[in-house]
Amino acid sequence: MKKVYYLKTCSTCIRILKELNLPSDFILQDIKTEEITVKQLEEMHALSGSYEALFSKRSKLYKEMDLKNQDLTERDYKNYILEHYTFLSRPVIIIDNNIFIGNSKKTVEAIKAAL
Repeated sequence: MKKVYYLKTCSTCIRILKELNLPSDFILQDIKTEEITVKQLEEMHALSGSYEALFSKRSKLYKEMDLKNQDLTERDYKNYILEHYTFLSRPVIIIDNNIFIGNSKKTVEAIKAAL
C-alpha cells in the first residue's frame, strides 16, 4: 500500500508533498474532507505500534482541552484521533509495511530514502 494521510489546508503537508514529488501510484487522502475510518486508524496502529505515536500533541485542540494535564490511555488517543482530524500527527505516509509519521526533517529524509 502507498498512501498519504494529510491536510490540504496545511502548508507544511503541502510543502512536504511537493518536496517528495511522490509517484502517481500513491493514494492521497485529505483527512478533513474524507475522515479516517476505524479500520484505517487500526492499520496505522498496526504499523506504528501505538496510537500515541500517531497523536499530535501540537494540535490547537490539545492545548484548548488541556489534555497534557490528563493521563491519556491508548484508547483515549485512538478516540481523540477518530473524533477530530487535527489530533492525527501529519502527514502520515505509508509505503508498503513502513509508516512515516509527522513532519520532522528526519522523517522526511527517511521517506526520501524509502522511495
